[in-house]
Amino acid sequence: MKKNQDNYFEQYIEKQSDENIVMLKEFFQEFNTHCLLKNTEKKALREDFEKAILYYETVGIPLEKALERLDIKFLGGFYARPPILWFALDDAAKIYPMSMKHGRMPMFRMSVYLKKDVVPELLQMALNFTIKRFPSFATTLKKGFFWHYLDTAKRRFCIEQENDIPCQPIQVSYSGSQSFRVLYYNNRISVEFFHVLTDGTGGMTFLKTLVAEYLKLAETEIVLDDTLWEANDTPTVEEFENTFAKVPQSDTTSGFIDKSAVQMSGRLAVNTPCRIVHLKMNTLELKGVAKKYNTTVTGYLLMIMFLAGKAATDELSGDMNIQVPVNMRKFYPSKTVRNFSMYCGIRIPINKIGDAPSMIDEINEQLHKKASKEAMNEMLTSTEKMVNMLKYVPLVVKQPVAKVIYGFLGDKIFTNTLSNLGGVEMPSSISKHIESMDFILGTAITNRAGCSVVTFDSITTFSIAKMTVDPSFEEKMYDLLQADGVEVTVEGSENYEN
Repeated sequence: MKKNQDNYFEQYIEKQSDENIVMLKEFFQEFNTHCLLKNTEKKALREDFEKAILYYETVGIPLEKALERLDIKFLGGFYARPPILWFALDDAAKIYPMSMKHGRMPMFRMSVYLKKDVVPELLQMALNFTIKRFPSFATTLKKGFFWHYLDTAKRRFCIEQENDIPCQPIQVSYSGSQSFRVLYYNNRISVEFFHVLTDGTGGMTFLKTLVAEYLKLAETEIVLDDTLWEANDTPTVEEFENTFAKVPQSDTTSGFIDKSAVQMSGRLAVNTPCRIVHLKMNTLELKGVAKKYNTTVTGYLLMIMFLAGKAATDELSGDMNIQVPVNMRKFYPSKTVRNFSMYCGIRIPINKIGDAPSMIDEINEQLHKKASKEAMNEMLTSTEKMVNMLKYVPLVVKQPVAKVIYGFLGDKIFTNTLSNLGGVEMPSSISKHIESMDFILGTAITNRAGCSVVTFDSITTFSIAKMTVDPSFEEKMYDLLQADGVEVTVEGSENYEN
């Protein structure tokens, strides 16, 4: 394949005018000064430029215009400098690499659906130009003596054509491996992250920047604004700092260990997630219904998740507990694209799930109390104390212990998760090229579903990552939304078990 690519580009050069040949020679001489990777990586990166040039030729873009879009300066100095940076894991990320087991790891996925099919040659170039803006993502996970850490990886980060189930584990143990993947399928661009790198806010910042770079390469009139990052700006230390360390400690703490929660029924699937379901709703309609219940969209969705969860379990006693991630940036403004989120659990006895008004009052009260700045500070202080307590315990000792502890701190104490990213803003020159967006959580070990929400351009997409083929939960969700007058469009995958 590479030999064919070389032949294609050689044939292309042979057809060029003397003036164009000079332009290409100067262009790739400039490339050589911006790329000091090892030979195999350098050759692959050069081929990315060649493929993009060949693509532009097929759509009738003159060479001079093509080279302007592919200007070597957009590589910056990333590929020309030796790797010197390393990053200690942020406080939320420290548990993730230690607690991986059963072939699972904490993953999440964000996708943009364009109005035209993706051009892979341009998406690869967009990633080549974008990665320099996110130095804490251009890393590989390594084991230290006391903790894992992120070590800079100066390499060509590559896109992949999607051909697997979403949110599959990444082989981070390989030398130089990346902790995220960029995928494309028809008109969809997706980025999947190992949670050790970032949270939803950081992930969305990266995806928006990547899509903007792609559209700048694919379209001619892209105007950026302050709703997203410029890929060619210089990173600042605030953008990849561990912001947890800057939050004042609370006088009190709150523990992580809780009693087990009721789980939805249904045989656990072999392939997980075994299905992805998207419920798409008009945002104004959804907000109107939430207002009638005297709650927020998150409060309303929690209510129907409790009702749907009860309909999807054979358990008659115990508590249902839904995990709700809380973005700490709303309490402590931060530019960081690393993890800066905590979580709370909204817990209701299963025998009290049914009466909407009383449930809404209980959910509102718990959200107000448990997702407050004070409650988050208490949990954060507990995290800090636990991290400090384990600080000088060798990794070889604490890693097996962490796997056992994770059974108590992990998904067994929750029935489900609701992660709401809120509304995503993009410049109008970019949003007009986007059809929709969605956000998917990787599956846990025992929870039968994980739910996530994102809103873009008046459409709210509620996504369910399933761990069982039993359809009771999503069917009840659909019925409840319809009963409240919320029109729902259902999209998603087939069962991967089939």
